[in-house]
Amino acid sequence: MDIYEKINELYDRRREIELGGGDERTAKQHEKGKLTARERIDLLVDSGSFVELNPFIQHRSRDFGLDKMKGPGDGVVTGYGKVDGRPIYLFSQDFTVFGGALGEMHAKKIANVMDLAAKNGAPFIGLNDSGGARIQEGVVSLDGYVQIFYRNAIYSGVIPQISVIMGPCAGGAVYSPAITDFVFMVEKTSQMFITGPKVIETVTGEKITSEDLGGAKVHNSISGNAHFGGETEEEVLLMVRKLLGYLPLNNHEQPPALESDDLDDYRPDITDKIPFDAVRPYDVRTIIDELMDKDSFMEVQKDFARNIVIGLARIKGQAVGLVCNQPKFMAGGLDIDSSDKAARFIRFCDSFNIPIITFEDVTGFFPGIKQEHGGIIRHGAKILYAYSEATVPKITVILRKAYGGAYVALNSKSIGADLVYAWPNAEIAVMGPQGAANVIFSREIQNSPNPEETRMKKIEEYREKFANPYVAASQGMVDDVIDPRDTRMVLIRSLEMMKNKQEDRPKKKHGNIPL
Repeated sequence: MDIYEKINELYDRRREIELGGGDERTAKQHEKGKLTARERIDLLVDSGSFVELNPFIQHRSRDFGLDKMKGPGDGVVTGYGKVDGRPIYLFSQDFTVFGGALGEMHAKKIANVMDLAAKNGAPFIGLNDSGGARIQEGVVSLDGYVQIFYRNAIYSGVIPQISVIMGPCAGGAVYSPAITDFVFMVEKTSQMFITGPKVIETVTGEKITSEDLGGAKVHNSISGNAHFGGETEEEVLLMVRKLLGYLPLNNHEQPPALESDDLDDYRPDITDKIPFDAVRPYDVRTIIDELMDKDSFMEVQKDFARNIVIGLARIKGQAVGLVCNQPKFMAGGLDIDSSDKAARFIRFCDSFNIPIITFEDVTGFFPGIKQEHGGIIRHGAKILYAYSEATVPKITVILRKAYGGAYVALNSKSIGADLVYAWPNAEIAVMGPQGAANVIFSREIQNSPNPEETRMKKIEEYREKFANPYVAASQGMVDDVIDPRDTRMVLIRSLEMMKNKQEDRPKKKHGNIPL
């Protein structure tokens, strides 16, 4: 046998591995509307850039007939490639081989490539499509999951980690995506749950389908476990590519900047976007569209906790994170879910050097027995904690209302905001004029011959005297009151001024966020 025969053998072995579970199982994958592991990689990375690692790894289990079963690549493809010319590392589980079930060597491949991603400071992406732990391998398959969970946690805040759910992800497997920064799901073909429908029915008697239990719509709108969803795998993978364009490769780098097409930063139409009447709703996305670069806003968790809007955008080409009250829902008040949503996003932005801009129009923390018993104190404290520990540039623009504890929590000056701006119609107070007047002037109103007329006068008196931006500005809690039409220019200049910001915190192992 000469060298060329050995080379031919190499390529024969590679072709066998690339076939995965074979044509029949590949056809079944396609019938479900799902792509194969390698087809997904081809869509995600730049053409011709993927380099596979450990393709020849195989399981070494001999129990329950596994010694007679081949498993090309042990059910997972791992390696590295490029997205828009920038490096990424990834794994893609192969459902055609052992149903993508995770065993000892399957996990070893994933752990190896995660370590390489961290050593080389590049994002890590997991394409999940697995039946869960490989039961035939017993406890070593569970240990394999733990190897991955540990790395998810240790590399959190070091490199961006993204999970894409493209099929089932059940049992312990769901905890890896839960630790990563962002979770994408595909409608109708991807599910996440700790215990499946059959187990739930056995234990509790409740009947439910896999899709209704843990499908993309459930996790994007009800549980908040997912951040993005798409109708097809192709759409979702394009979204992953788009998201990567906002992120630095690691925590030592700045986000990539682009050239901006916007030449004129004056926004004369913005004054028509917000009703002057403080109780009338509007969609804060219209303000985002006016102030950010055209079509640059990528909203995160858009269907979950809709009373707050978060996401990534660009302003004059620079990537920023946005945290915005949404008066269209619950008058923009903060509740348990919106507190969690905002706090985690703030911490993500701070981890990866993305400046945070807060657009504030908040009535307060949402009242009610359900909220209090559900722990709104603890959940609301997460926002306070997240803003306080963040050291990236932090700017707040008070658009209309800023009342009570919610005003304090949403990046107020004393909680660490670098710059706070207010529009001239902004109302900054302990509570709204109506509530404040009822408390402060209650006796006067009750004793008045015309209580309603007196109440209205006192409301207006309180608004004029206290609920305006100039009182807060006179105390240094607002840096400037600005013309709404100049807001984009002010933000651009502020970010430019703070591009070299350095801020330290007391040395410690880590804080103890109120989880």
